[in-house]
Amino acid sequence: QVQLVESGGGLVQAGGSLRLSCAASGRTFTIYNMGWFRQAPGKEREFVAAISWSVSSTYYADSVKGRFTISRDNAKNTVYLQMNSLKPEDTAVYYCAASRTIVMSTIIQTYDYWGQGTQVTVSS
Repeated sequence: QVQLVESGGGLVQAGGSLRLSCAASGRTFTIYNMGWFRQAPGKEREFVAAISWSVSSTYYADSVKGRFTISRDNAKNTVYLQMNSLKPEDTAVYYCAASRTIVMSTIIQTYDYWGQGTQVTVSS
């Protein structure tokens, strides 16, 4: 069992930066691939970024590539999402999730545990 708690969301102007954190509980955090997803009002939840359990691989949605960076500190049981050059269209509730799949996944249904989400609002 893994419990996830996100933090770091807030209101920022376009072009600004935020860093989201996701703290995980449970001794087996290191074996999970981790992902960030987001859901804007009236839209479906979508994949943002993923990182492998070994920290050797990352993957990003095209919409955030070059602007967002996912990382993790297994010693602290924490995964991060550094978001730079934010745009109004990045406004959403951001969720972290843990997956037991062997390879990283962009598919929501392959993630087993989810946080409660943190709101990110980017003003123009």
